[in-house]
Amino acid sequence: MSSEDIEEYIHVIGAREKNLKNLNVKIPKKKITVFTGVSGSGKSSLVFDTIAAESQRQLNETYSSFIRHRLPHYGQPNVDAIENLSVAIIIDQKRIGGNSRSTVATITDIYSLLRLLFSRIGKPFVGYSDVFSFNNPQGMCPKCEGLGKIDMISIDKLLDKNKSLNESAILFPTFEPGGWRLKRYIHSGFFDNDKKIKDFTEEELELLLYKSDIKVTTSDPEWPKTSLYEGLIPRIERSFLKKEGGESLKYKNEIVKIITNETCPVCNGVRLTQDVLECKINNKNISDCVAMQITDLLDFIHTIHEPKAATIVEAISDHLKHLVSIGLGYLTLSRETSTLSGGESQRIKMVRQLGSSLTDLTYIFDEPSIGLHPHDVNKINMLLKQLRNKGNTVLIVEHDPDVIEIADHIIDIGPKAGINGGKIMYQGTLEGLAHSNTLTGKYLYSHAKIKENCRVPTGYLTLKNANLHNLKNISVNIPKGVMTVVTGVAGSGKSTLINQVLPKFYPDTIFIDQKPIQASKRSNIATFTGIFDNIRELFSKANHLKPALFSFNSKGACPNCKGLGVTYTDLAFMDTIETVCEVCQGKRFTDEVLDCKLRDKNISEVLNMTVDEALTFFYEKEISAVLKRLVDVGASYITLGQPLNTLSGGELQRVKLASELESRGNIYVLDEPTTGLHMSDISQLLKTLNRLVDQGSTVIVIEHNLDVISQGDWIIDLGPHAGQNGGNIMFEGTPKDLINCECSITGQYLKKYIK
Repeated sequence: MSSEDIEEYIHVIGAREKNLKNLNVKIPKKKITVFTGVSGSGKSSLVFDTIAAESQRQLNETYSSFIRHRLPHYGQPNVDAIENLSVAIIIDQKRIGGNSRSTVATITDIYSLLRLLFSRIGKPFVGYSDVFSFNNPQGMCPKCEGLGKIDMISIDKLLDKNKSLNESAILFPTFEPGGWRLKRYIHSGFFDNDKKIKDFTEEELELLLYKSDIKVTTSDPEWPKTSLYEGLIPRIERSFLKKEGGESLKYKNEIVKIITNETCPVCNGVRLTQDVLECKINNKNISDCVAMQITDLLDFIHTIHEPKAATIVEAISDHLKHLVSIGLGYLTLSRETSTLSGGESQRIKMVRQLGSSLTDLTYIFDEPSIGLHPHDVNKINMLLKQLRNKGNTVLIVEHDPDVIEIADHIIDIGPKAGINGGKIMYQGTLEGLAHSNTLTGKYLYSHAKIKENCRVPTGYLTLKNANLHNLKNISVNIPKGVMTVVTGVAGSGKSTLINQVLPKFYPDTIFIDQKPIQASKRSNIATFTGIFDNIRELFSKANHLKPALFSFNSKGACPNCKGLGVTYTDLAFMDTIETVCEVCQGKRFTDEVLDCKLRDKNISEVLNMTVDEALTFFYEKEISAVLKRLVDVGASYITLGQPLNTLSGGELQRVKLASELESRGNIYVLDEPTTGLHMSDISQLLKTLNRLVDQGSTVIVIEHNLDVISQGDWIIDLGPHAGQNGGNIMFEGTPKDLINCECSITGQYLKKYIK
């Protein structure tokens, strides 16, 4: 191998992580390489679990043990060697999350620059930059402590106004008749204890709820002589909300029932003190700035011409332009990061790299097109090219043809998924891929046709005067008994309308989303779908033993690894070592259980079967019916025993969808179900959704994928753009009418796609 060859390529030798078949691969440096292949083929195993993991692991080893202890730990991937590896920056779809103090402004560092700007040229001068921080005691609103919201006791939830104090009007433990805290009210002499709360005068209600530190002059012997009277609200706050542990813990569930999270009445949700808000630039304070849509804030920043602030203004302007350039101009800086979608989170992470002058890095992206309308994918492509042109290597795992088209080099992994994947099927240019015989090559340019025969609605779901967030007081009829696709650019109002407004009108709507299932690493597809009970019952009957023996969570579990199949060794600042259990060899069960067979297979071998393999093994209807539904949704490559916490959001959504396939007459909402799906799997997904509709259900899909849009019975398009410039209904009708709608961006792209 020449020295030039070594310099120009990353060499992966003998990659065997997960389903990879001992791969040897050369990846060109300083180019864009896109990894393609069906879901579960091994793309992520090669890019994330092998290349990225090894780069991060080796980088972490350069730090001191003190720092390493505080960094994420990466195990050594199953690979013989990786040569010529550079430092990898991973930009994935994991939601940024964070607490309510983390906003778009703080995560992008724009807030630090705004604080500096206001401290330098804001009038009147109120202090240096730290006083403009809602995380600083000097700047934060004293009532909500910089959160903008406070937990308030709801009077309607605390009191039953149709009852008297003697009839349990106070709906909280220890304040009921006989409860020791109630005595301080019924023996105060202030109230008629048999009078309904609804008949209390304003003064009586104020006294009951809020007044405190009042000397009591009652002759009632039950009243403690030296005690002062304290209203209900301050008493509950003091005893239950401001104390930790003790009674707060004991009555945790009851506290939740009477608490509502409300906008802070002192700062009106802006988080800062009144003094700080007095400081303004061109009649706007720092809170006004973060509340603006980013595109509007950019216009405002350009009105600031103070010479001594020119450097700061330029830096803020550059940061904001980056956000606009990747399609996030519709956000406000005050938006909490925990409310961002996976796609928005990924694009925020991209922004952080744009100002960097570092080169020779490897940037690794996980489906950067997710959550983006075709109109916005072009913006992402420009960013990816920009990173490459600065002298970096860009590796992308992707299904979207528009992103695949910008690749300098393509590596297609397959041929199929799971154990039937893990091989290199093609390496080379886009033109070569299009003429290759791989699944990706076949589907790359096989565009769907517009649906001609659309179903007739059986009725309508009516949403009236929706004005939440950016919706412009819109009213819409969603047809029942058909498949409706809700479209529009990212931030146009699709999710607000369907995920937030629709359930207020129709609370029985079933949302099949991509949120993680609340489950541990012991949960898998077999346990989630319920077939593990059937499987254990079959083993029980065949071997005349109790079903509990065949559970890795119960009696049959290997005592050494407690049924996990692996053991963990904590090495403090070094990576935690995960090793296959030396007692059961990763099989999770005791030898006694493993000796028991069902059709020549033991329970461990059954859990290692993919859904496809299990379908040929089980002929029992209650098991095979569930497995067929999993195949229908594109989960055939997942093994029965794969922990749910290792599945992607798209995979989880499809597993949830499988559990609903036999239901009838429901309203279902799916949010971008094509996430993580190869082009060849989308036709299978459409068959599944159509099956739900044919059984009498109403299916509503929020989607950007043009194959899905072309096959809807009804389209509702929002726009025209994002944020304040969105929130209008641009089109309602069939796909064939959408392509002739000049005012719809989606219509324009669909027309181009079909042609």
